[in-house]
Amino acid sequence: MLKLYAIPISLYCAKLRIVLRHKKLQWEEVPPPGGYGSDEYKSIVPAGNLPALEHDGLIIGDSEAIAEYLDELFPEPAMLSGSAEDRAKIRERSRFHDTRLEPSVRALFVHIGKSREKDELLAKQWLILRERLVQVEPLLPQKMGELTLGDCGFPVTCTWISELAALFDLPDPLNPKMRRYLQQLGNFEAVSNEIADYRPRLAQWISKQ
Repeated sequence: MLKLYAIPISLYCAKLRIVLRHKKLQWEEVPPPGGYGSDEYKSIVPAGNLPALEHDGLIIGDSEAIAEYLDELFPEPAMLSGSAEDRAKIRERSRFHDTRLEPSVRALFVHIGKSREKDELLAKQWLILRERLVQVEPLLPQKMGELTLGDCGFPVTCTWISELAALFDLPDPLNPKMRRYLQQLGNFEAVSNEIADYRPRLAQWISKQ
Protein backbone atom coordinates (compact mmCIF):
# COMPACT_ATOMS: atom_id res chain seq x y z
CA MET A 1 0.00 0.00 0.00
CA LEU A 2 1.17 3.51 -0.81
CA LYS A 3 1.03 5.82 2.20
CA LEU A 4 1.03 9.53 1.43
CA TYR A 5 1.87 12.03 4.15
CA ALA A 6 0.00 15.17 3.17
CA ILE A 7 -2.13 18.08 4.26
CA PRO A 8 -5.28 18.87 2.27
CA ILE A 9 -4.41 22.45 1.26
CA SER A 10 -0.81 21.87 0.12
CA LEU A 11 -0.27 22.64 -3.55
CA TYR A 12 2.51 20.09 -3.87
CA CYS A 13 0.33 17.41 -2.27
CA ALA A 14 -2.47 18.23 -4.71
CA LYS A 15 0.01 17.96 -7.57
CA LEU A 16 1.00 14.46 -6.44
CA ARG A 17 -2.63 13.41 -5.98
CA ILE A 18 -3.20 14.18 -9.67
CA VAL A 19 -0.39 11.76 -10.54
CA LEU A 20 -1.89 9.08 -8.28
CA ARG A 21 -5.38 9.63 -9.70
CA HIS A 22 -4.19 9.53 -13.30
CA LYS A 23 -2.46 6.21 -12.73
CA LYS A 24 -5.57 4.95 -10.90
CA LEU A 25 -3.53 3.94 -7.87
CA GLN A 26 -4.84 3.23 -4.41
CA TRP A 27 -3.22 5.11 -1.55
CA GLU A 28 -3.71 5.93 2.10
CA GLU A 29 -3.41 9.64 2.83
CA VAL A 30 -2.49 10.62 6.37
CA PRO A 31 -1.46 13.88 8.06
CA PRO A 32 2.13 14.16 9.30
CA PRO A 33 2.26 12.60 12.80
CA GLY A 34 2.61 15.35 15.37
CA GLY A 35 1.87 17.99 12.77
CA TYR A 36 3.80 19.58 9.94
CA GLY A 37 7.43 20.19 10.93
CA SER A 38 7.14 18.28 14.21
CA ASP A 39 9.96 16.19 15.65
CA GLU A 40 7.70 13.15 15.47
CA TYR A 41 7.23 13.62 11.74
CA LYS A 42 10.94 14.35 11.22
CA SER A 43 11.72 11.01 12.81
CA ILE A 44 10.00 9.52 9.74
CA VAL A 45 10.89 12.14 7.11
CA PRO A 46 14.07 13.87 8.30
CA ALA A 47 13.57 16.98 6.15
CA GLY A 48 10.04 17.34 7.53
CA ASN A 49 8.64 18.37 4.14
CA LEU A 50 5.38 17.42 2.43
CA PRO A 51 4.31 15.43 0.60
CA ALA A 52 6.21 12.28 1.48
CA LEU A 53 5.61 8.73 0.34
CA GLU A 54 6.09 5.51 2.28
CA HIS A 55 6.13 2.33 0.20
CA ASP A 56 7.44 -1.06 1.27
CA GLY A 57 9.75 0.51 3.82
CA LEU A 58 11.02 3.18 1.43
CA ILE A 59 10.52 6.83 2.40
CA ILE A 60 10.69 9.55 -0.27
CA GLY A 61 10.25 13.16 0.82
CA ASP A 62 10.17 15.16 -2.40
CA SER A 63 7.19 15.55 -4.75
CA GLU A 64 9.29 15.39 -7.93
CA ALA A 65 11.20 12.33 -6.77
CA ILE A 66 7.93 10.67 -5.72
CA ALA A 67 6.29 11.42 -9.07
CA GLU A 68 9.18 9.96 -11.06
CA TYR A 69 9.35 6.93 -8.75
CA LEU A 70 5.65 6.26 -9.31
CA ASP A 71 6.03 6.66 -13.06
CA GLU A 72 8.83 4.09 -13.15
CA LEU A 73 7.09 1.68 -10.78
CA PHE A 74 3.66 2.00 -12.42
CA PRO A 75 4.49 2.83 -16.05
CA GLU A 76 0.92 2.91 -17.40
CA PRO A 77 -0.09 5.46 -18.39
CA ALA A 78 3.39 6.86 -18.93
CA MET A 79 3.78 10.42 -17.69
CA LEU A 80 7.44 10.94 -18.55
CA SER A 81 7.85 9.51 -22.02
CA GLY A 82 9.03 10.32 -25.52
CA SER A 83 12.52 11.27 -26.67
CA ALA A 84 15.26 12.58 -24.41
CA GLU A 85 14.31 16.07 -25.61
CA ASP A 86 10.63 15.46 -24.79
CA ARG A 87 11.44 14.27 -21.28
CA ALA A 88 13.79 17.20 -20.71
CA LYS A 89 11.03 19.66 -21.63
CA ILE A 90 8.57 17.88 -19.32
CA ARG A 91 11.07 18.19 -16.48
CA GLU A 92 11.79 21.81 -17.35
CA ARG A 93 8.08 22.70 -17.16
CA SER A 94 7.68 20.85 -13.87
CA ARG A 95 10.77 22.45 -12.31
CA PHE A 96 9.64 25.92 -13.38
CA HIS A 97 6.33 25.36 -11.67
CA ASP A 98 7.94 24.12 -8.45
CA THR A 99 10.81 26.58 -8.18
CA ARG A 100 9.47 29.74 -9.84
CA LEU A 101 5.69 29.87 -10.22
CA GLU A 102 4.45 28.15 -7.07
CA PRO A 103 6.76 30.09 -4.72
CA SER A 104 5.58 33.37 -6.24
CA VAL A 105 2.00 32.35 -5.44
CA ARG A 106 2.82 31.15 -1.93
CA ALA A 107 4.55 34.47 -1.18
CA LEU A 108 1.13 36.13 -1.47
CA PHE A 109 -0.49 34.06 1.29
CA VAL A 110 0.68 36.48 3.99
CA HIS A 111 -1.61 39.16 2.53
CA ILE A 112 -4.79 37.11 2.95
CA GLY A 113 -7.07 38.64 5.55
CA LYS A 114 -5.00 41.81 5.88
CA SER A 115 -5.68 45.39 4.82
CA ARG A 116 -4.24 45.98 1.37
CA GLU A 117 -4.53 49.76 1.24
CA LYS A 118 -1.27 51.20 -0.08
CA ASP A 119 0.35 47.77 0.22
CA GLU A 120 3.52 48.19 -1.82
CA LEU A 121 4.81 44.72 -0.99
CA LEU A 122 1.67 43.10 -2.43
CA ALA A 123 2.07 45.15 -5.61
CA LYS A 124 5.69 44.07 -5.99
CA GLN A 125 4.90 40.42 -5.36
CA TRP A 126 1.97 40.54 -7.77
CA LEU A 127 4.30 41.93 -10.43
CA ILE A 128 6.68 39.02 -9.86
CA LEU A 129 3.79 36.59 -10.30
CA ARG A 130 2.82 38.24 -13.58
CA GLU A 131 6.43 37.97 -14.76
CA ARG A 132 6.50 34.27 -13.92
CA LEU A 133 3.35 33.72 -15.98
CA VAL A 134 4.99 35.43 -18.96
CA GLN A 135 8.16 33.37 -18.50
CA VAL A 136 6.32 30.05 -18.42
CA GLU A 137 4.38 30.67 -21.65
CA PRO A 138 7.07 29.23 -23.97
CA LEU A 139 7.16 26.06 -21.87
CA LEU A 140 3.46 25.28 -22.28
CA PRO A 141 2.51 22.67 -24.92
CA GLN A 142 0.32 23.84 -27.78
CA LYS A 143 -1.81 20.71 -27.70
CA MET A 144 -2.28 18.16 -24.94
CA GLY A 145 -1.95 14.61 -26.21
CA GLU A 146 -1.26 13.14 -22.78
CA LEU A 147 -0.99 14.26 -19.20
CA THR A 148 2.64 14.42 -18.12
CA LEU A 149 4.48 14.95 -14.87
CA GLY A 150 5.22 18.46 -16.10
CA ASP A 151 1.53 19.40 -16.08
CA CYS A 152 0.28 18.24 -12.69
CA GLY A 153 1.22 21.28 -10.64
CA PHE A 154 -0.43 23.93 -12.79
CA PRO A 155 -4.18 23.25 -12.28
CA VAL A 156 -4.23 23.86 -8.51
CA THR A 157 -1.63 26.64 -8.60
CA CYS A 158 -3.63 28.50 -11.23
CA THR A 159 -6.81 27.96 -9.23
CA TRP A 160 -5.03 29.76 -6.41
CA ILE A 161 -4.00 32.59 -8.73
CA SER A 162 -7.57 33.26 -9.84
CA GLU A 163 -8.86 33.05 -6.26
CA LEU A 164 -6.21 35.48 -5.02
CA ALA A 165 -6.91 37.91 -7.86
CA ALA A 166 -10.57 38.02 -6.80
CA LEU A 167 -9.67 38.26 -3.11
CA PHE A 168 -7.24 41.15 -3.67
CA ASP A 169 -9.53 42.82 -6.21
CA LEU A 170 -6.86 42.61 -8.92
CA PRO A 171 -7.18 41.62 -12.60
CA ASP A 172 -6.77 37.90 -13.11
CA PRO A 173 -3.26 37.59 -14.61
CA LEU A 174 -3.82 34.28 -16.39
CA ASN A 175 -3.14 34.93 -20.07
CA PRO A 176 -5.02 33.34 -22.99
CA LYS A 177 -2.36 30.70 -23.64
CA MET A 178 -2.41 29.60 -20.02
CA ARG A 179 -6.22 29.50 -20.03
CA ARG A 180 -6.23 27.28 -23.13
CA TYR A 181 -3.67 25.01 -21.50
CA LEU A 182 -5.72 24.75 -18.30
CA GLN A 183 -8.88 24.04 -20.28
CA GLN A 184 -7.14 21.12 -21.97
CA LEU A 185 -5.82 19.86 -18.64
CA GLY A 186 -9.35 19.95 -17.28
CA ASN A 187 -10.34 17.30 -19.82
CA PHE A 188 -8.32 14.74 -17.87
CA GLU A 189 -10.44 13.08 -15.20
CA ALA A 190 -7.59 13.08 -12.68
CA VAL A 191 -7.33 16.86 -12.96
CA SER A 192 -11.05 17.64 -12.89
CA ASN A 193 -11.63 15.35 -9.89
CA GLU A 194 -8.76 16.85 -7.91
CA ILE A 195 -9.93 20.40 -8.61
CA ALA A 196 -13.49 19.48 -7.60
CA ASP A 197 -12.20 18.13 -4.27
CA TYR A 198 -9.71 20.93 -3.76
CA ARG A 199 -11.90 24.00 -4.29
CA PRO A 200 -13.93 23.56 -1.07
CA ARG A 201 -10.71 23.07 0.89
CA LEU A 202 -9.30 26.25 -0.59
CA ALA A 203 -12.45 28.24 0.21
CA GLN A 204 -12.47 26.93 3.77
CA TRP A 205 -8.81 27.70 4.31
CA ILE A 206 -9.15 31.26 3.01
CA SER A 207 -12.23 31.88 5.17
CA LYS A 208 -10.23 31.01 8.29
CA GLN A 209 -7.42 33.45 7.57
